[in-house]
Amino acid sequence: MFIASVREGTVETPVFVHEQKGVLRPRVLDSAFDGDAMELVKRDVTLGLRRRAATVSDDQFEPASRFTFTAPYRSPRKIWGIGLNYRDHAGDLDESVPTEPASFIKADHTIIGTGDDIVIPTQSTRVTAEAELGLIIGRTARNVSEEDALNYVWGVCTILDQTAEDILRRNPRFLTRAKNFVSFFSFGPLLVPLDHALDVHGSLDNITVSTVRNDGEEVRTNTVANMTYSPEFLVSFHSRMMPLFPGDIVSTGTPGALVVQDGDVMECRIPGIGNLTNTVRQGE
Repeated sequence: MFIASVREGTVETPVFVHEQKGVLRPRVLDSAFDGDAMELVKRDVTLGLRRRAATVSDDQFEPASRFTFTAPYRSPRKIWGIGLNYRDHAGDLDESVPTEPASFIKADHTIIGTGDDIVIPTQSTRVTAEAELGLIIGRTARNVSEEDALNYVWGVCTILDQTAEDILRRNPRFLTRAKNFVSFFSFGPLLVPLDHALDVHGSLDNITVSTVRNDGEEVRTNTVANMTYSPEFLVSFHSRMMPLFPGDIVSTGTPGALVVQDGDVMECRIPGIGNLTNTVRQGE
């Protein structure tokens, strides 16, 4: 059972998604529920909502084809990005592999969902899109060990993280600006529970992440095992810097960035986790 959000008119509604049965509204379980998908993640940790949803009769589900999916939620307290975490990607940029995680924070105004446009800002002439595996924090994590880190992760998701690369190349201190234009962080559409991801892959190390442009015209692919800093290390490392709260997102780094132009269709493909697709549009 996955978590997502659907767009109904101007309203974004959190839902459960079953691969065969379809979409289940949370109010079937709790008629007073009035939160977003981030609240569903929190309540699943404390109340076991996914287990309860799995026992609901089939006639309470609606066909997924009726719905337009969007970003799972809009207001995480933090989005951590990790630069140059695959050794091959560092080589692409003529950069050395960082001796510590090259992390940065993105604000929530950057969030878009599947099907929304990635907008090239007028201030940049070279924007890249980068597919990444995202970690969704499920419990408050502070000073956790690497061995215990995954106990604080609710699940995973697909991400497209954008960079105004020309701005970043002018001065590495411009990283915050280069990473924080509107539409520079797409995630979802599905939040996949960690236990499901591990059932499919056996280990996070076996997950393959691909940045894809125009349905395979160009592809950058690698596996999580080739990260310099593992997902477990990243959660532990950042929890020692500041608390990680439920709904926080750790975007673990890209196997490769692809330069985008107006009209390109970009994808993050992660087998067993999902596909995320956004079209690129030149801003005005």
